[in-house]
Amino acid sequence: MREIEDFLIEAKKNTYANGKALRTKPLRQGSSDYHFEGKIGDKKAIYHDTYFGGKKFIGEEVVYLDSEEPFWGMNYYGYSLNDDEYEKAIANALRPALMQVGIDKKVLPLRGPSRFVNGDYIYTFECNGIMESFTGVEKIYKNNELIYELHCHGGIIN
Repeated sequence: MREIEDFLIEAKKNTYANGKALRTKPLRQGSSDYHFEGKIGDKKAIYHDTYFGGKKFIGEEVVYLDSEEPFWGMNYYGYSLNDDEYEKAIANALRPALMQVGIDKKVLPLRGPSRFVNGDYIYTFECNGIMESFTGVEKIYKNNELIYELHCHGGIIN
């Protein structure tokens, strides 16, 4: 699983978390999509992230390993609790925290670190389980007020 974790870290840093990454052509009506290709060991690996919505959104990440069959996946649902702060929270807390994926060994490399602080914003991520089967909750606070929350779950697909 370590090689899969390393691939996910690289994929995540080169897609949504990186505010400069280009979206790919949507695969489904109304979706926003990101695509990354690399290697896991000597096998071709493909990462695809697709989501729908904005201030309230739902999505999934899937890793394909050496075929067109999915190998690992994560579903997520997130929402803003303060729409006036949403864009600032994404720019100042969410994307910078997601670029820290893999640095904090206390949490699985699914989202960001367990805690990230940027000015008035505090990002937290807690997860339970292992890469093969997990759940997680991501939160953003501004001045100690909860303004954003995301729930995720996933694991091995076979």
